[in-house]
Amino acid sequence: MVAAAKPITPGACLSDQVADLLAAEIRAGRLAAGGKLPTEAALVAQFLVSRTVVREAVSRLKSLGLVDSRQGSGVYVKEPGFAPLNFDARAAVSKQAVVQMAEVSRALEAEVAELAARRRTQADIKRMRRAAVLLDEALRAGGDGVDASVQYHRAIARAARNPFLLGTLDYLGQFLRGATCVTRANEARCDDVARQVRDEHEMIVAAIAAGNAAAARQAAAQHMNNAIGRIKQADPAFWGQARGAACIAKNLQRIGSQNSPNP
Repeated sequence: MVAAAKPITPGACLSDQVADLLAAEIRAGRLAAGGKLPTEAALVAQFLVSRTVVREAVSRLKSLGLVDSRQGSGVYVKEPGFAPLNFDARAAVSKQAVVQMAEVSRALEAEVAELAARRRTQADIKRMRRAAVLLDEALRAGGDGVDASVQYHRAIARAARNPFLLGTLDYLGQFLRGATCVTRANEARCDDVARQVRDEHEMIVAAIAAGNAAAARQAAAQHMNNAIGRIKQADPAFWGQARGAACIAKNLQRIGSQNSPNP
């Protein structure tokens, strides 16, 4: 039987609490690798929750790579291996966490821009410039430009010719979408800021096209510095307003659908 390390808190997300408790037991070795997870009925009795809550909790453990199902046998704790990169999607609504992820992205974006300047082809340059134009058009049309922004940064990452960097940026991008959506909505209300963002994008592409690796790194790092500043300076009330809330909710829904285990 699993020993509950802390009580289930009424009102909080029950499935997340159960998943967290089970994950802690697995990581501590109290639920051994290769061993069978307690039955659904046993977990219901242990945590005093519904079967639906238990199923959702087990589904989350599967998405974390901690357990897997064996048809007709049950759910088993997986053998330890490399832990998959996995951030809590709920962190996407915290400004502090978003800033911290943007700081990670800053280091990666700078490296990617430098490599892109060294390895880009004419086709890459054309793709980057086209992505920058589409982003500008999206913003001029009054949209948040989030999808276009993702494509712009992806075009640069592709030019770096490093699939691991590209994959890592794609993963981080899931969590930064909500913040981008919110800050873009703020930027749309200020022509000077929108113009500054366009100029930053143009500087990065120009440095990459010129093959100036140092300038590309500096331009990308400065762009992310400014982006972090814009996140910090965004009106705190705006994060809770209808448009801001819709941006965050859309982002969480997107992350949830991408991280859901296959049926």
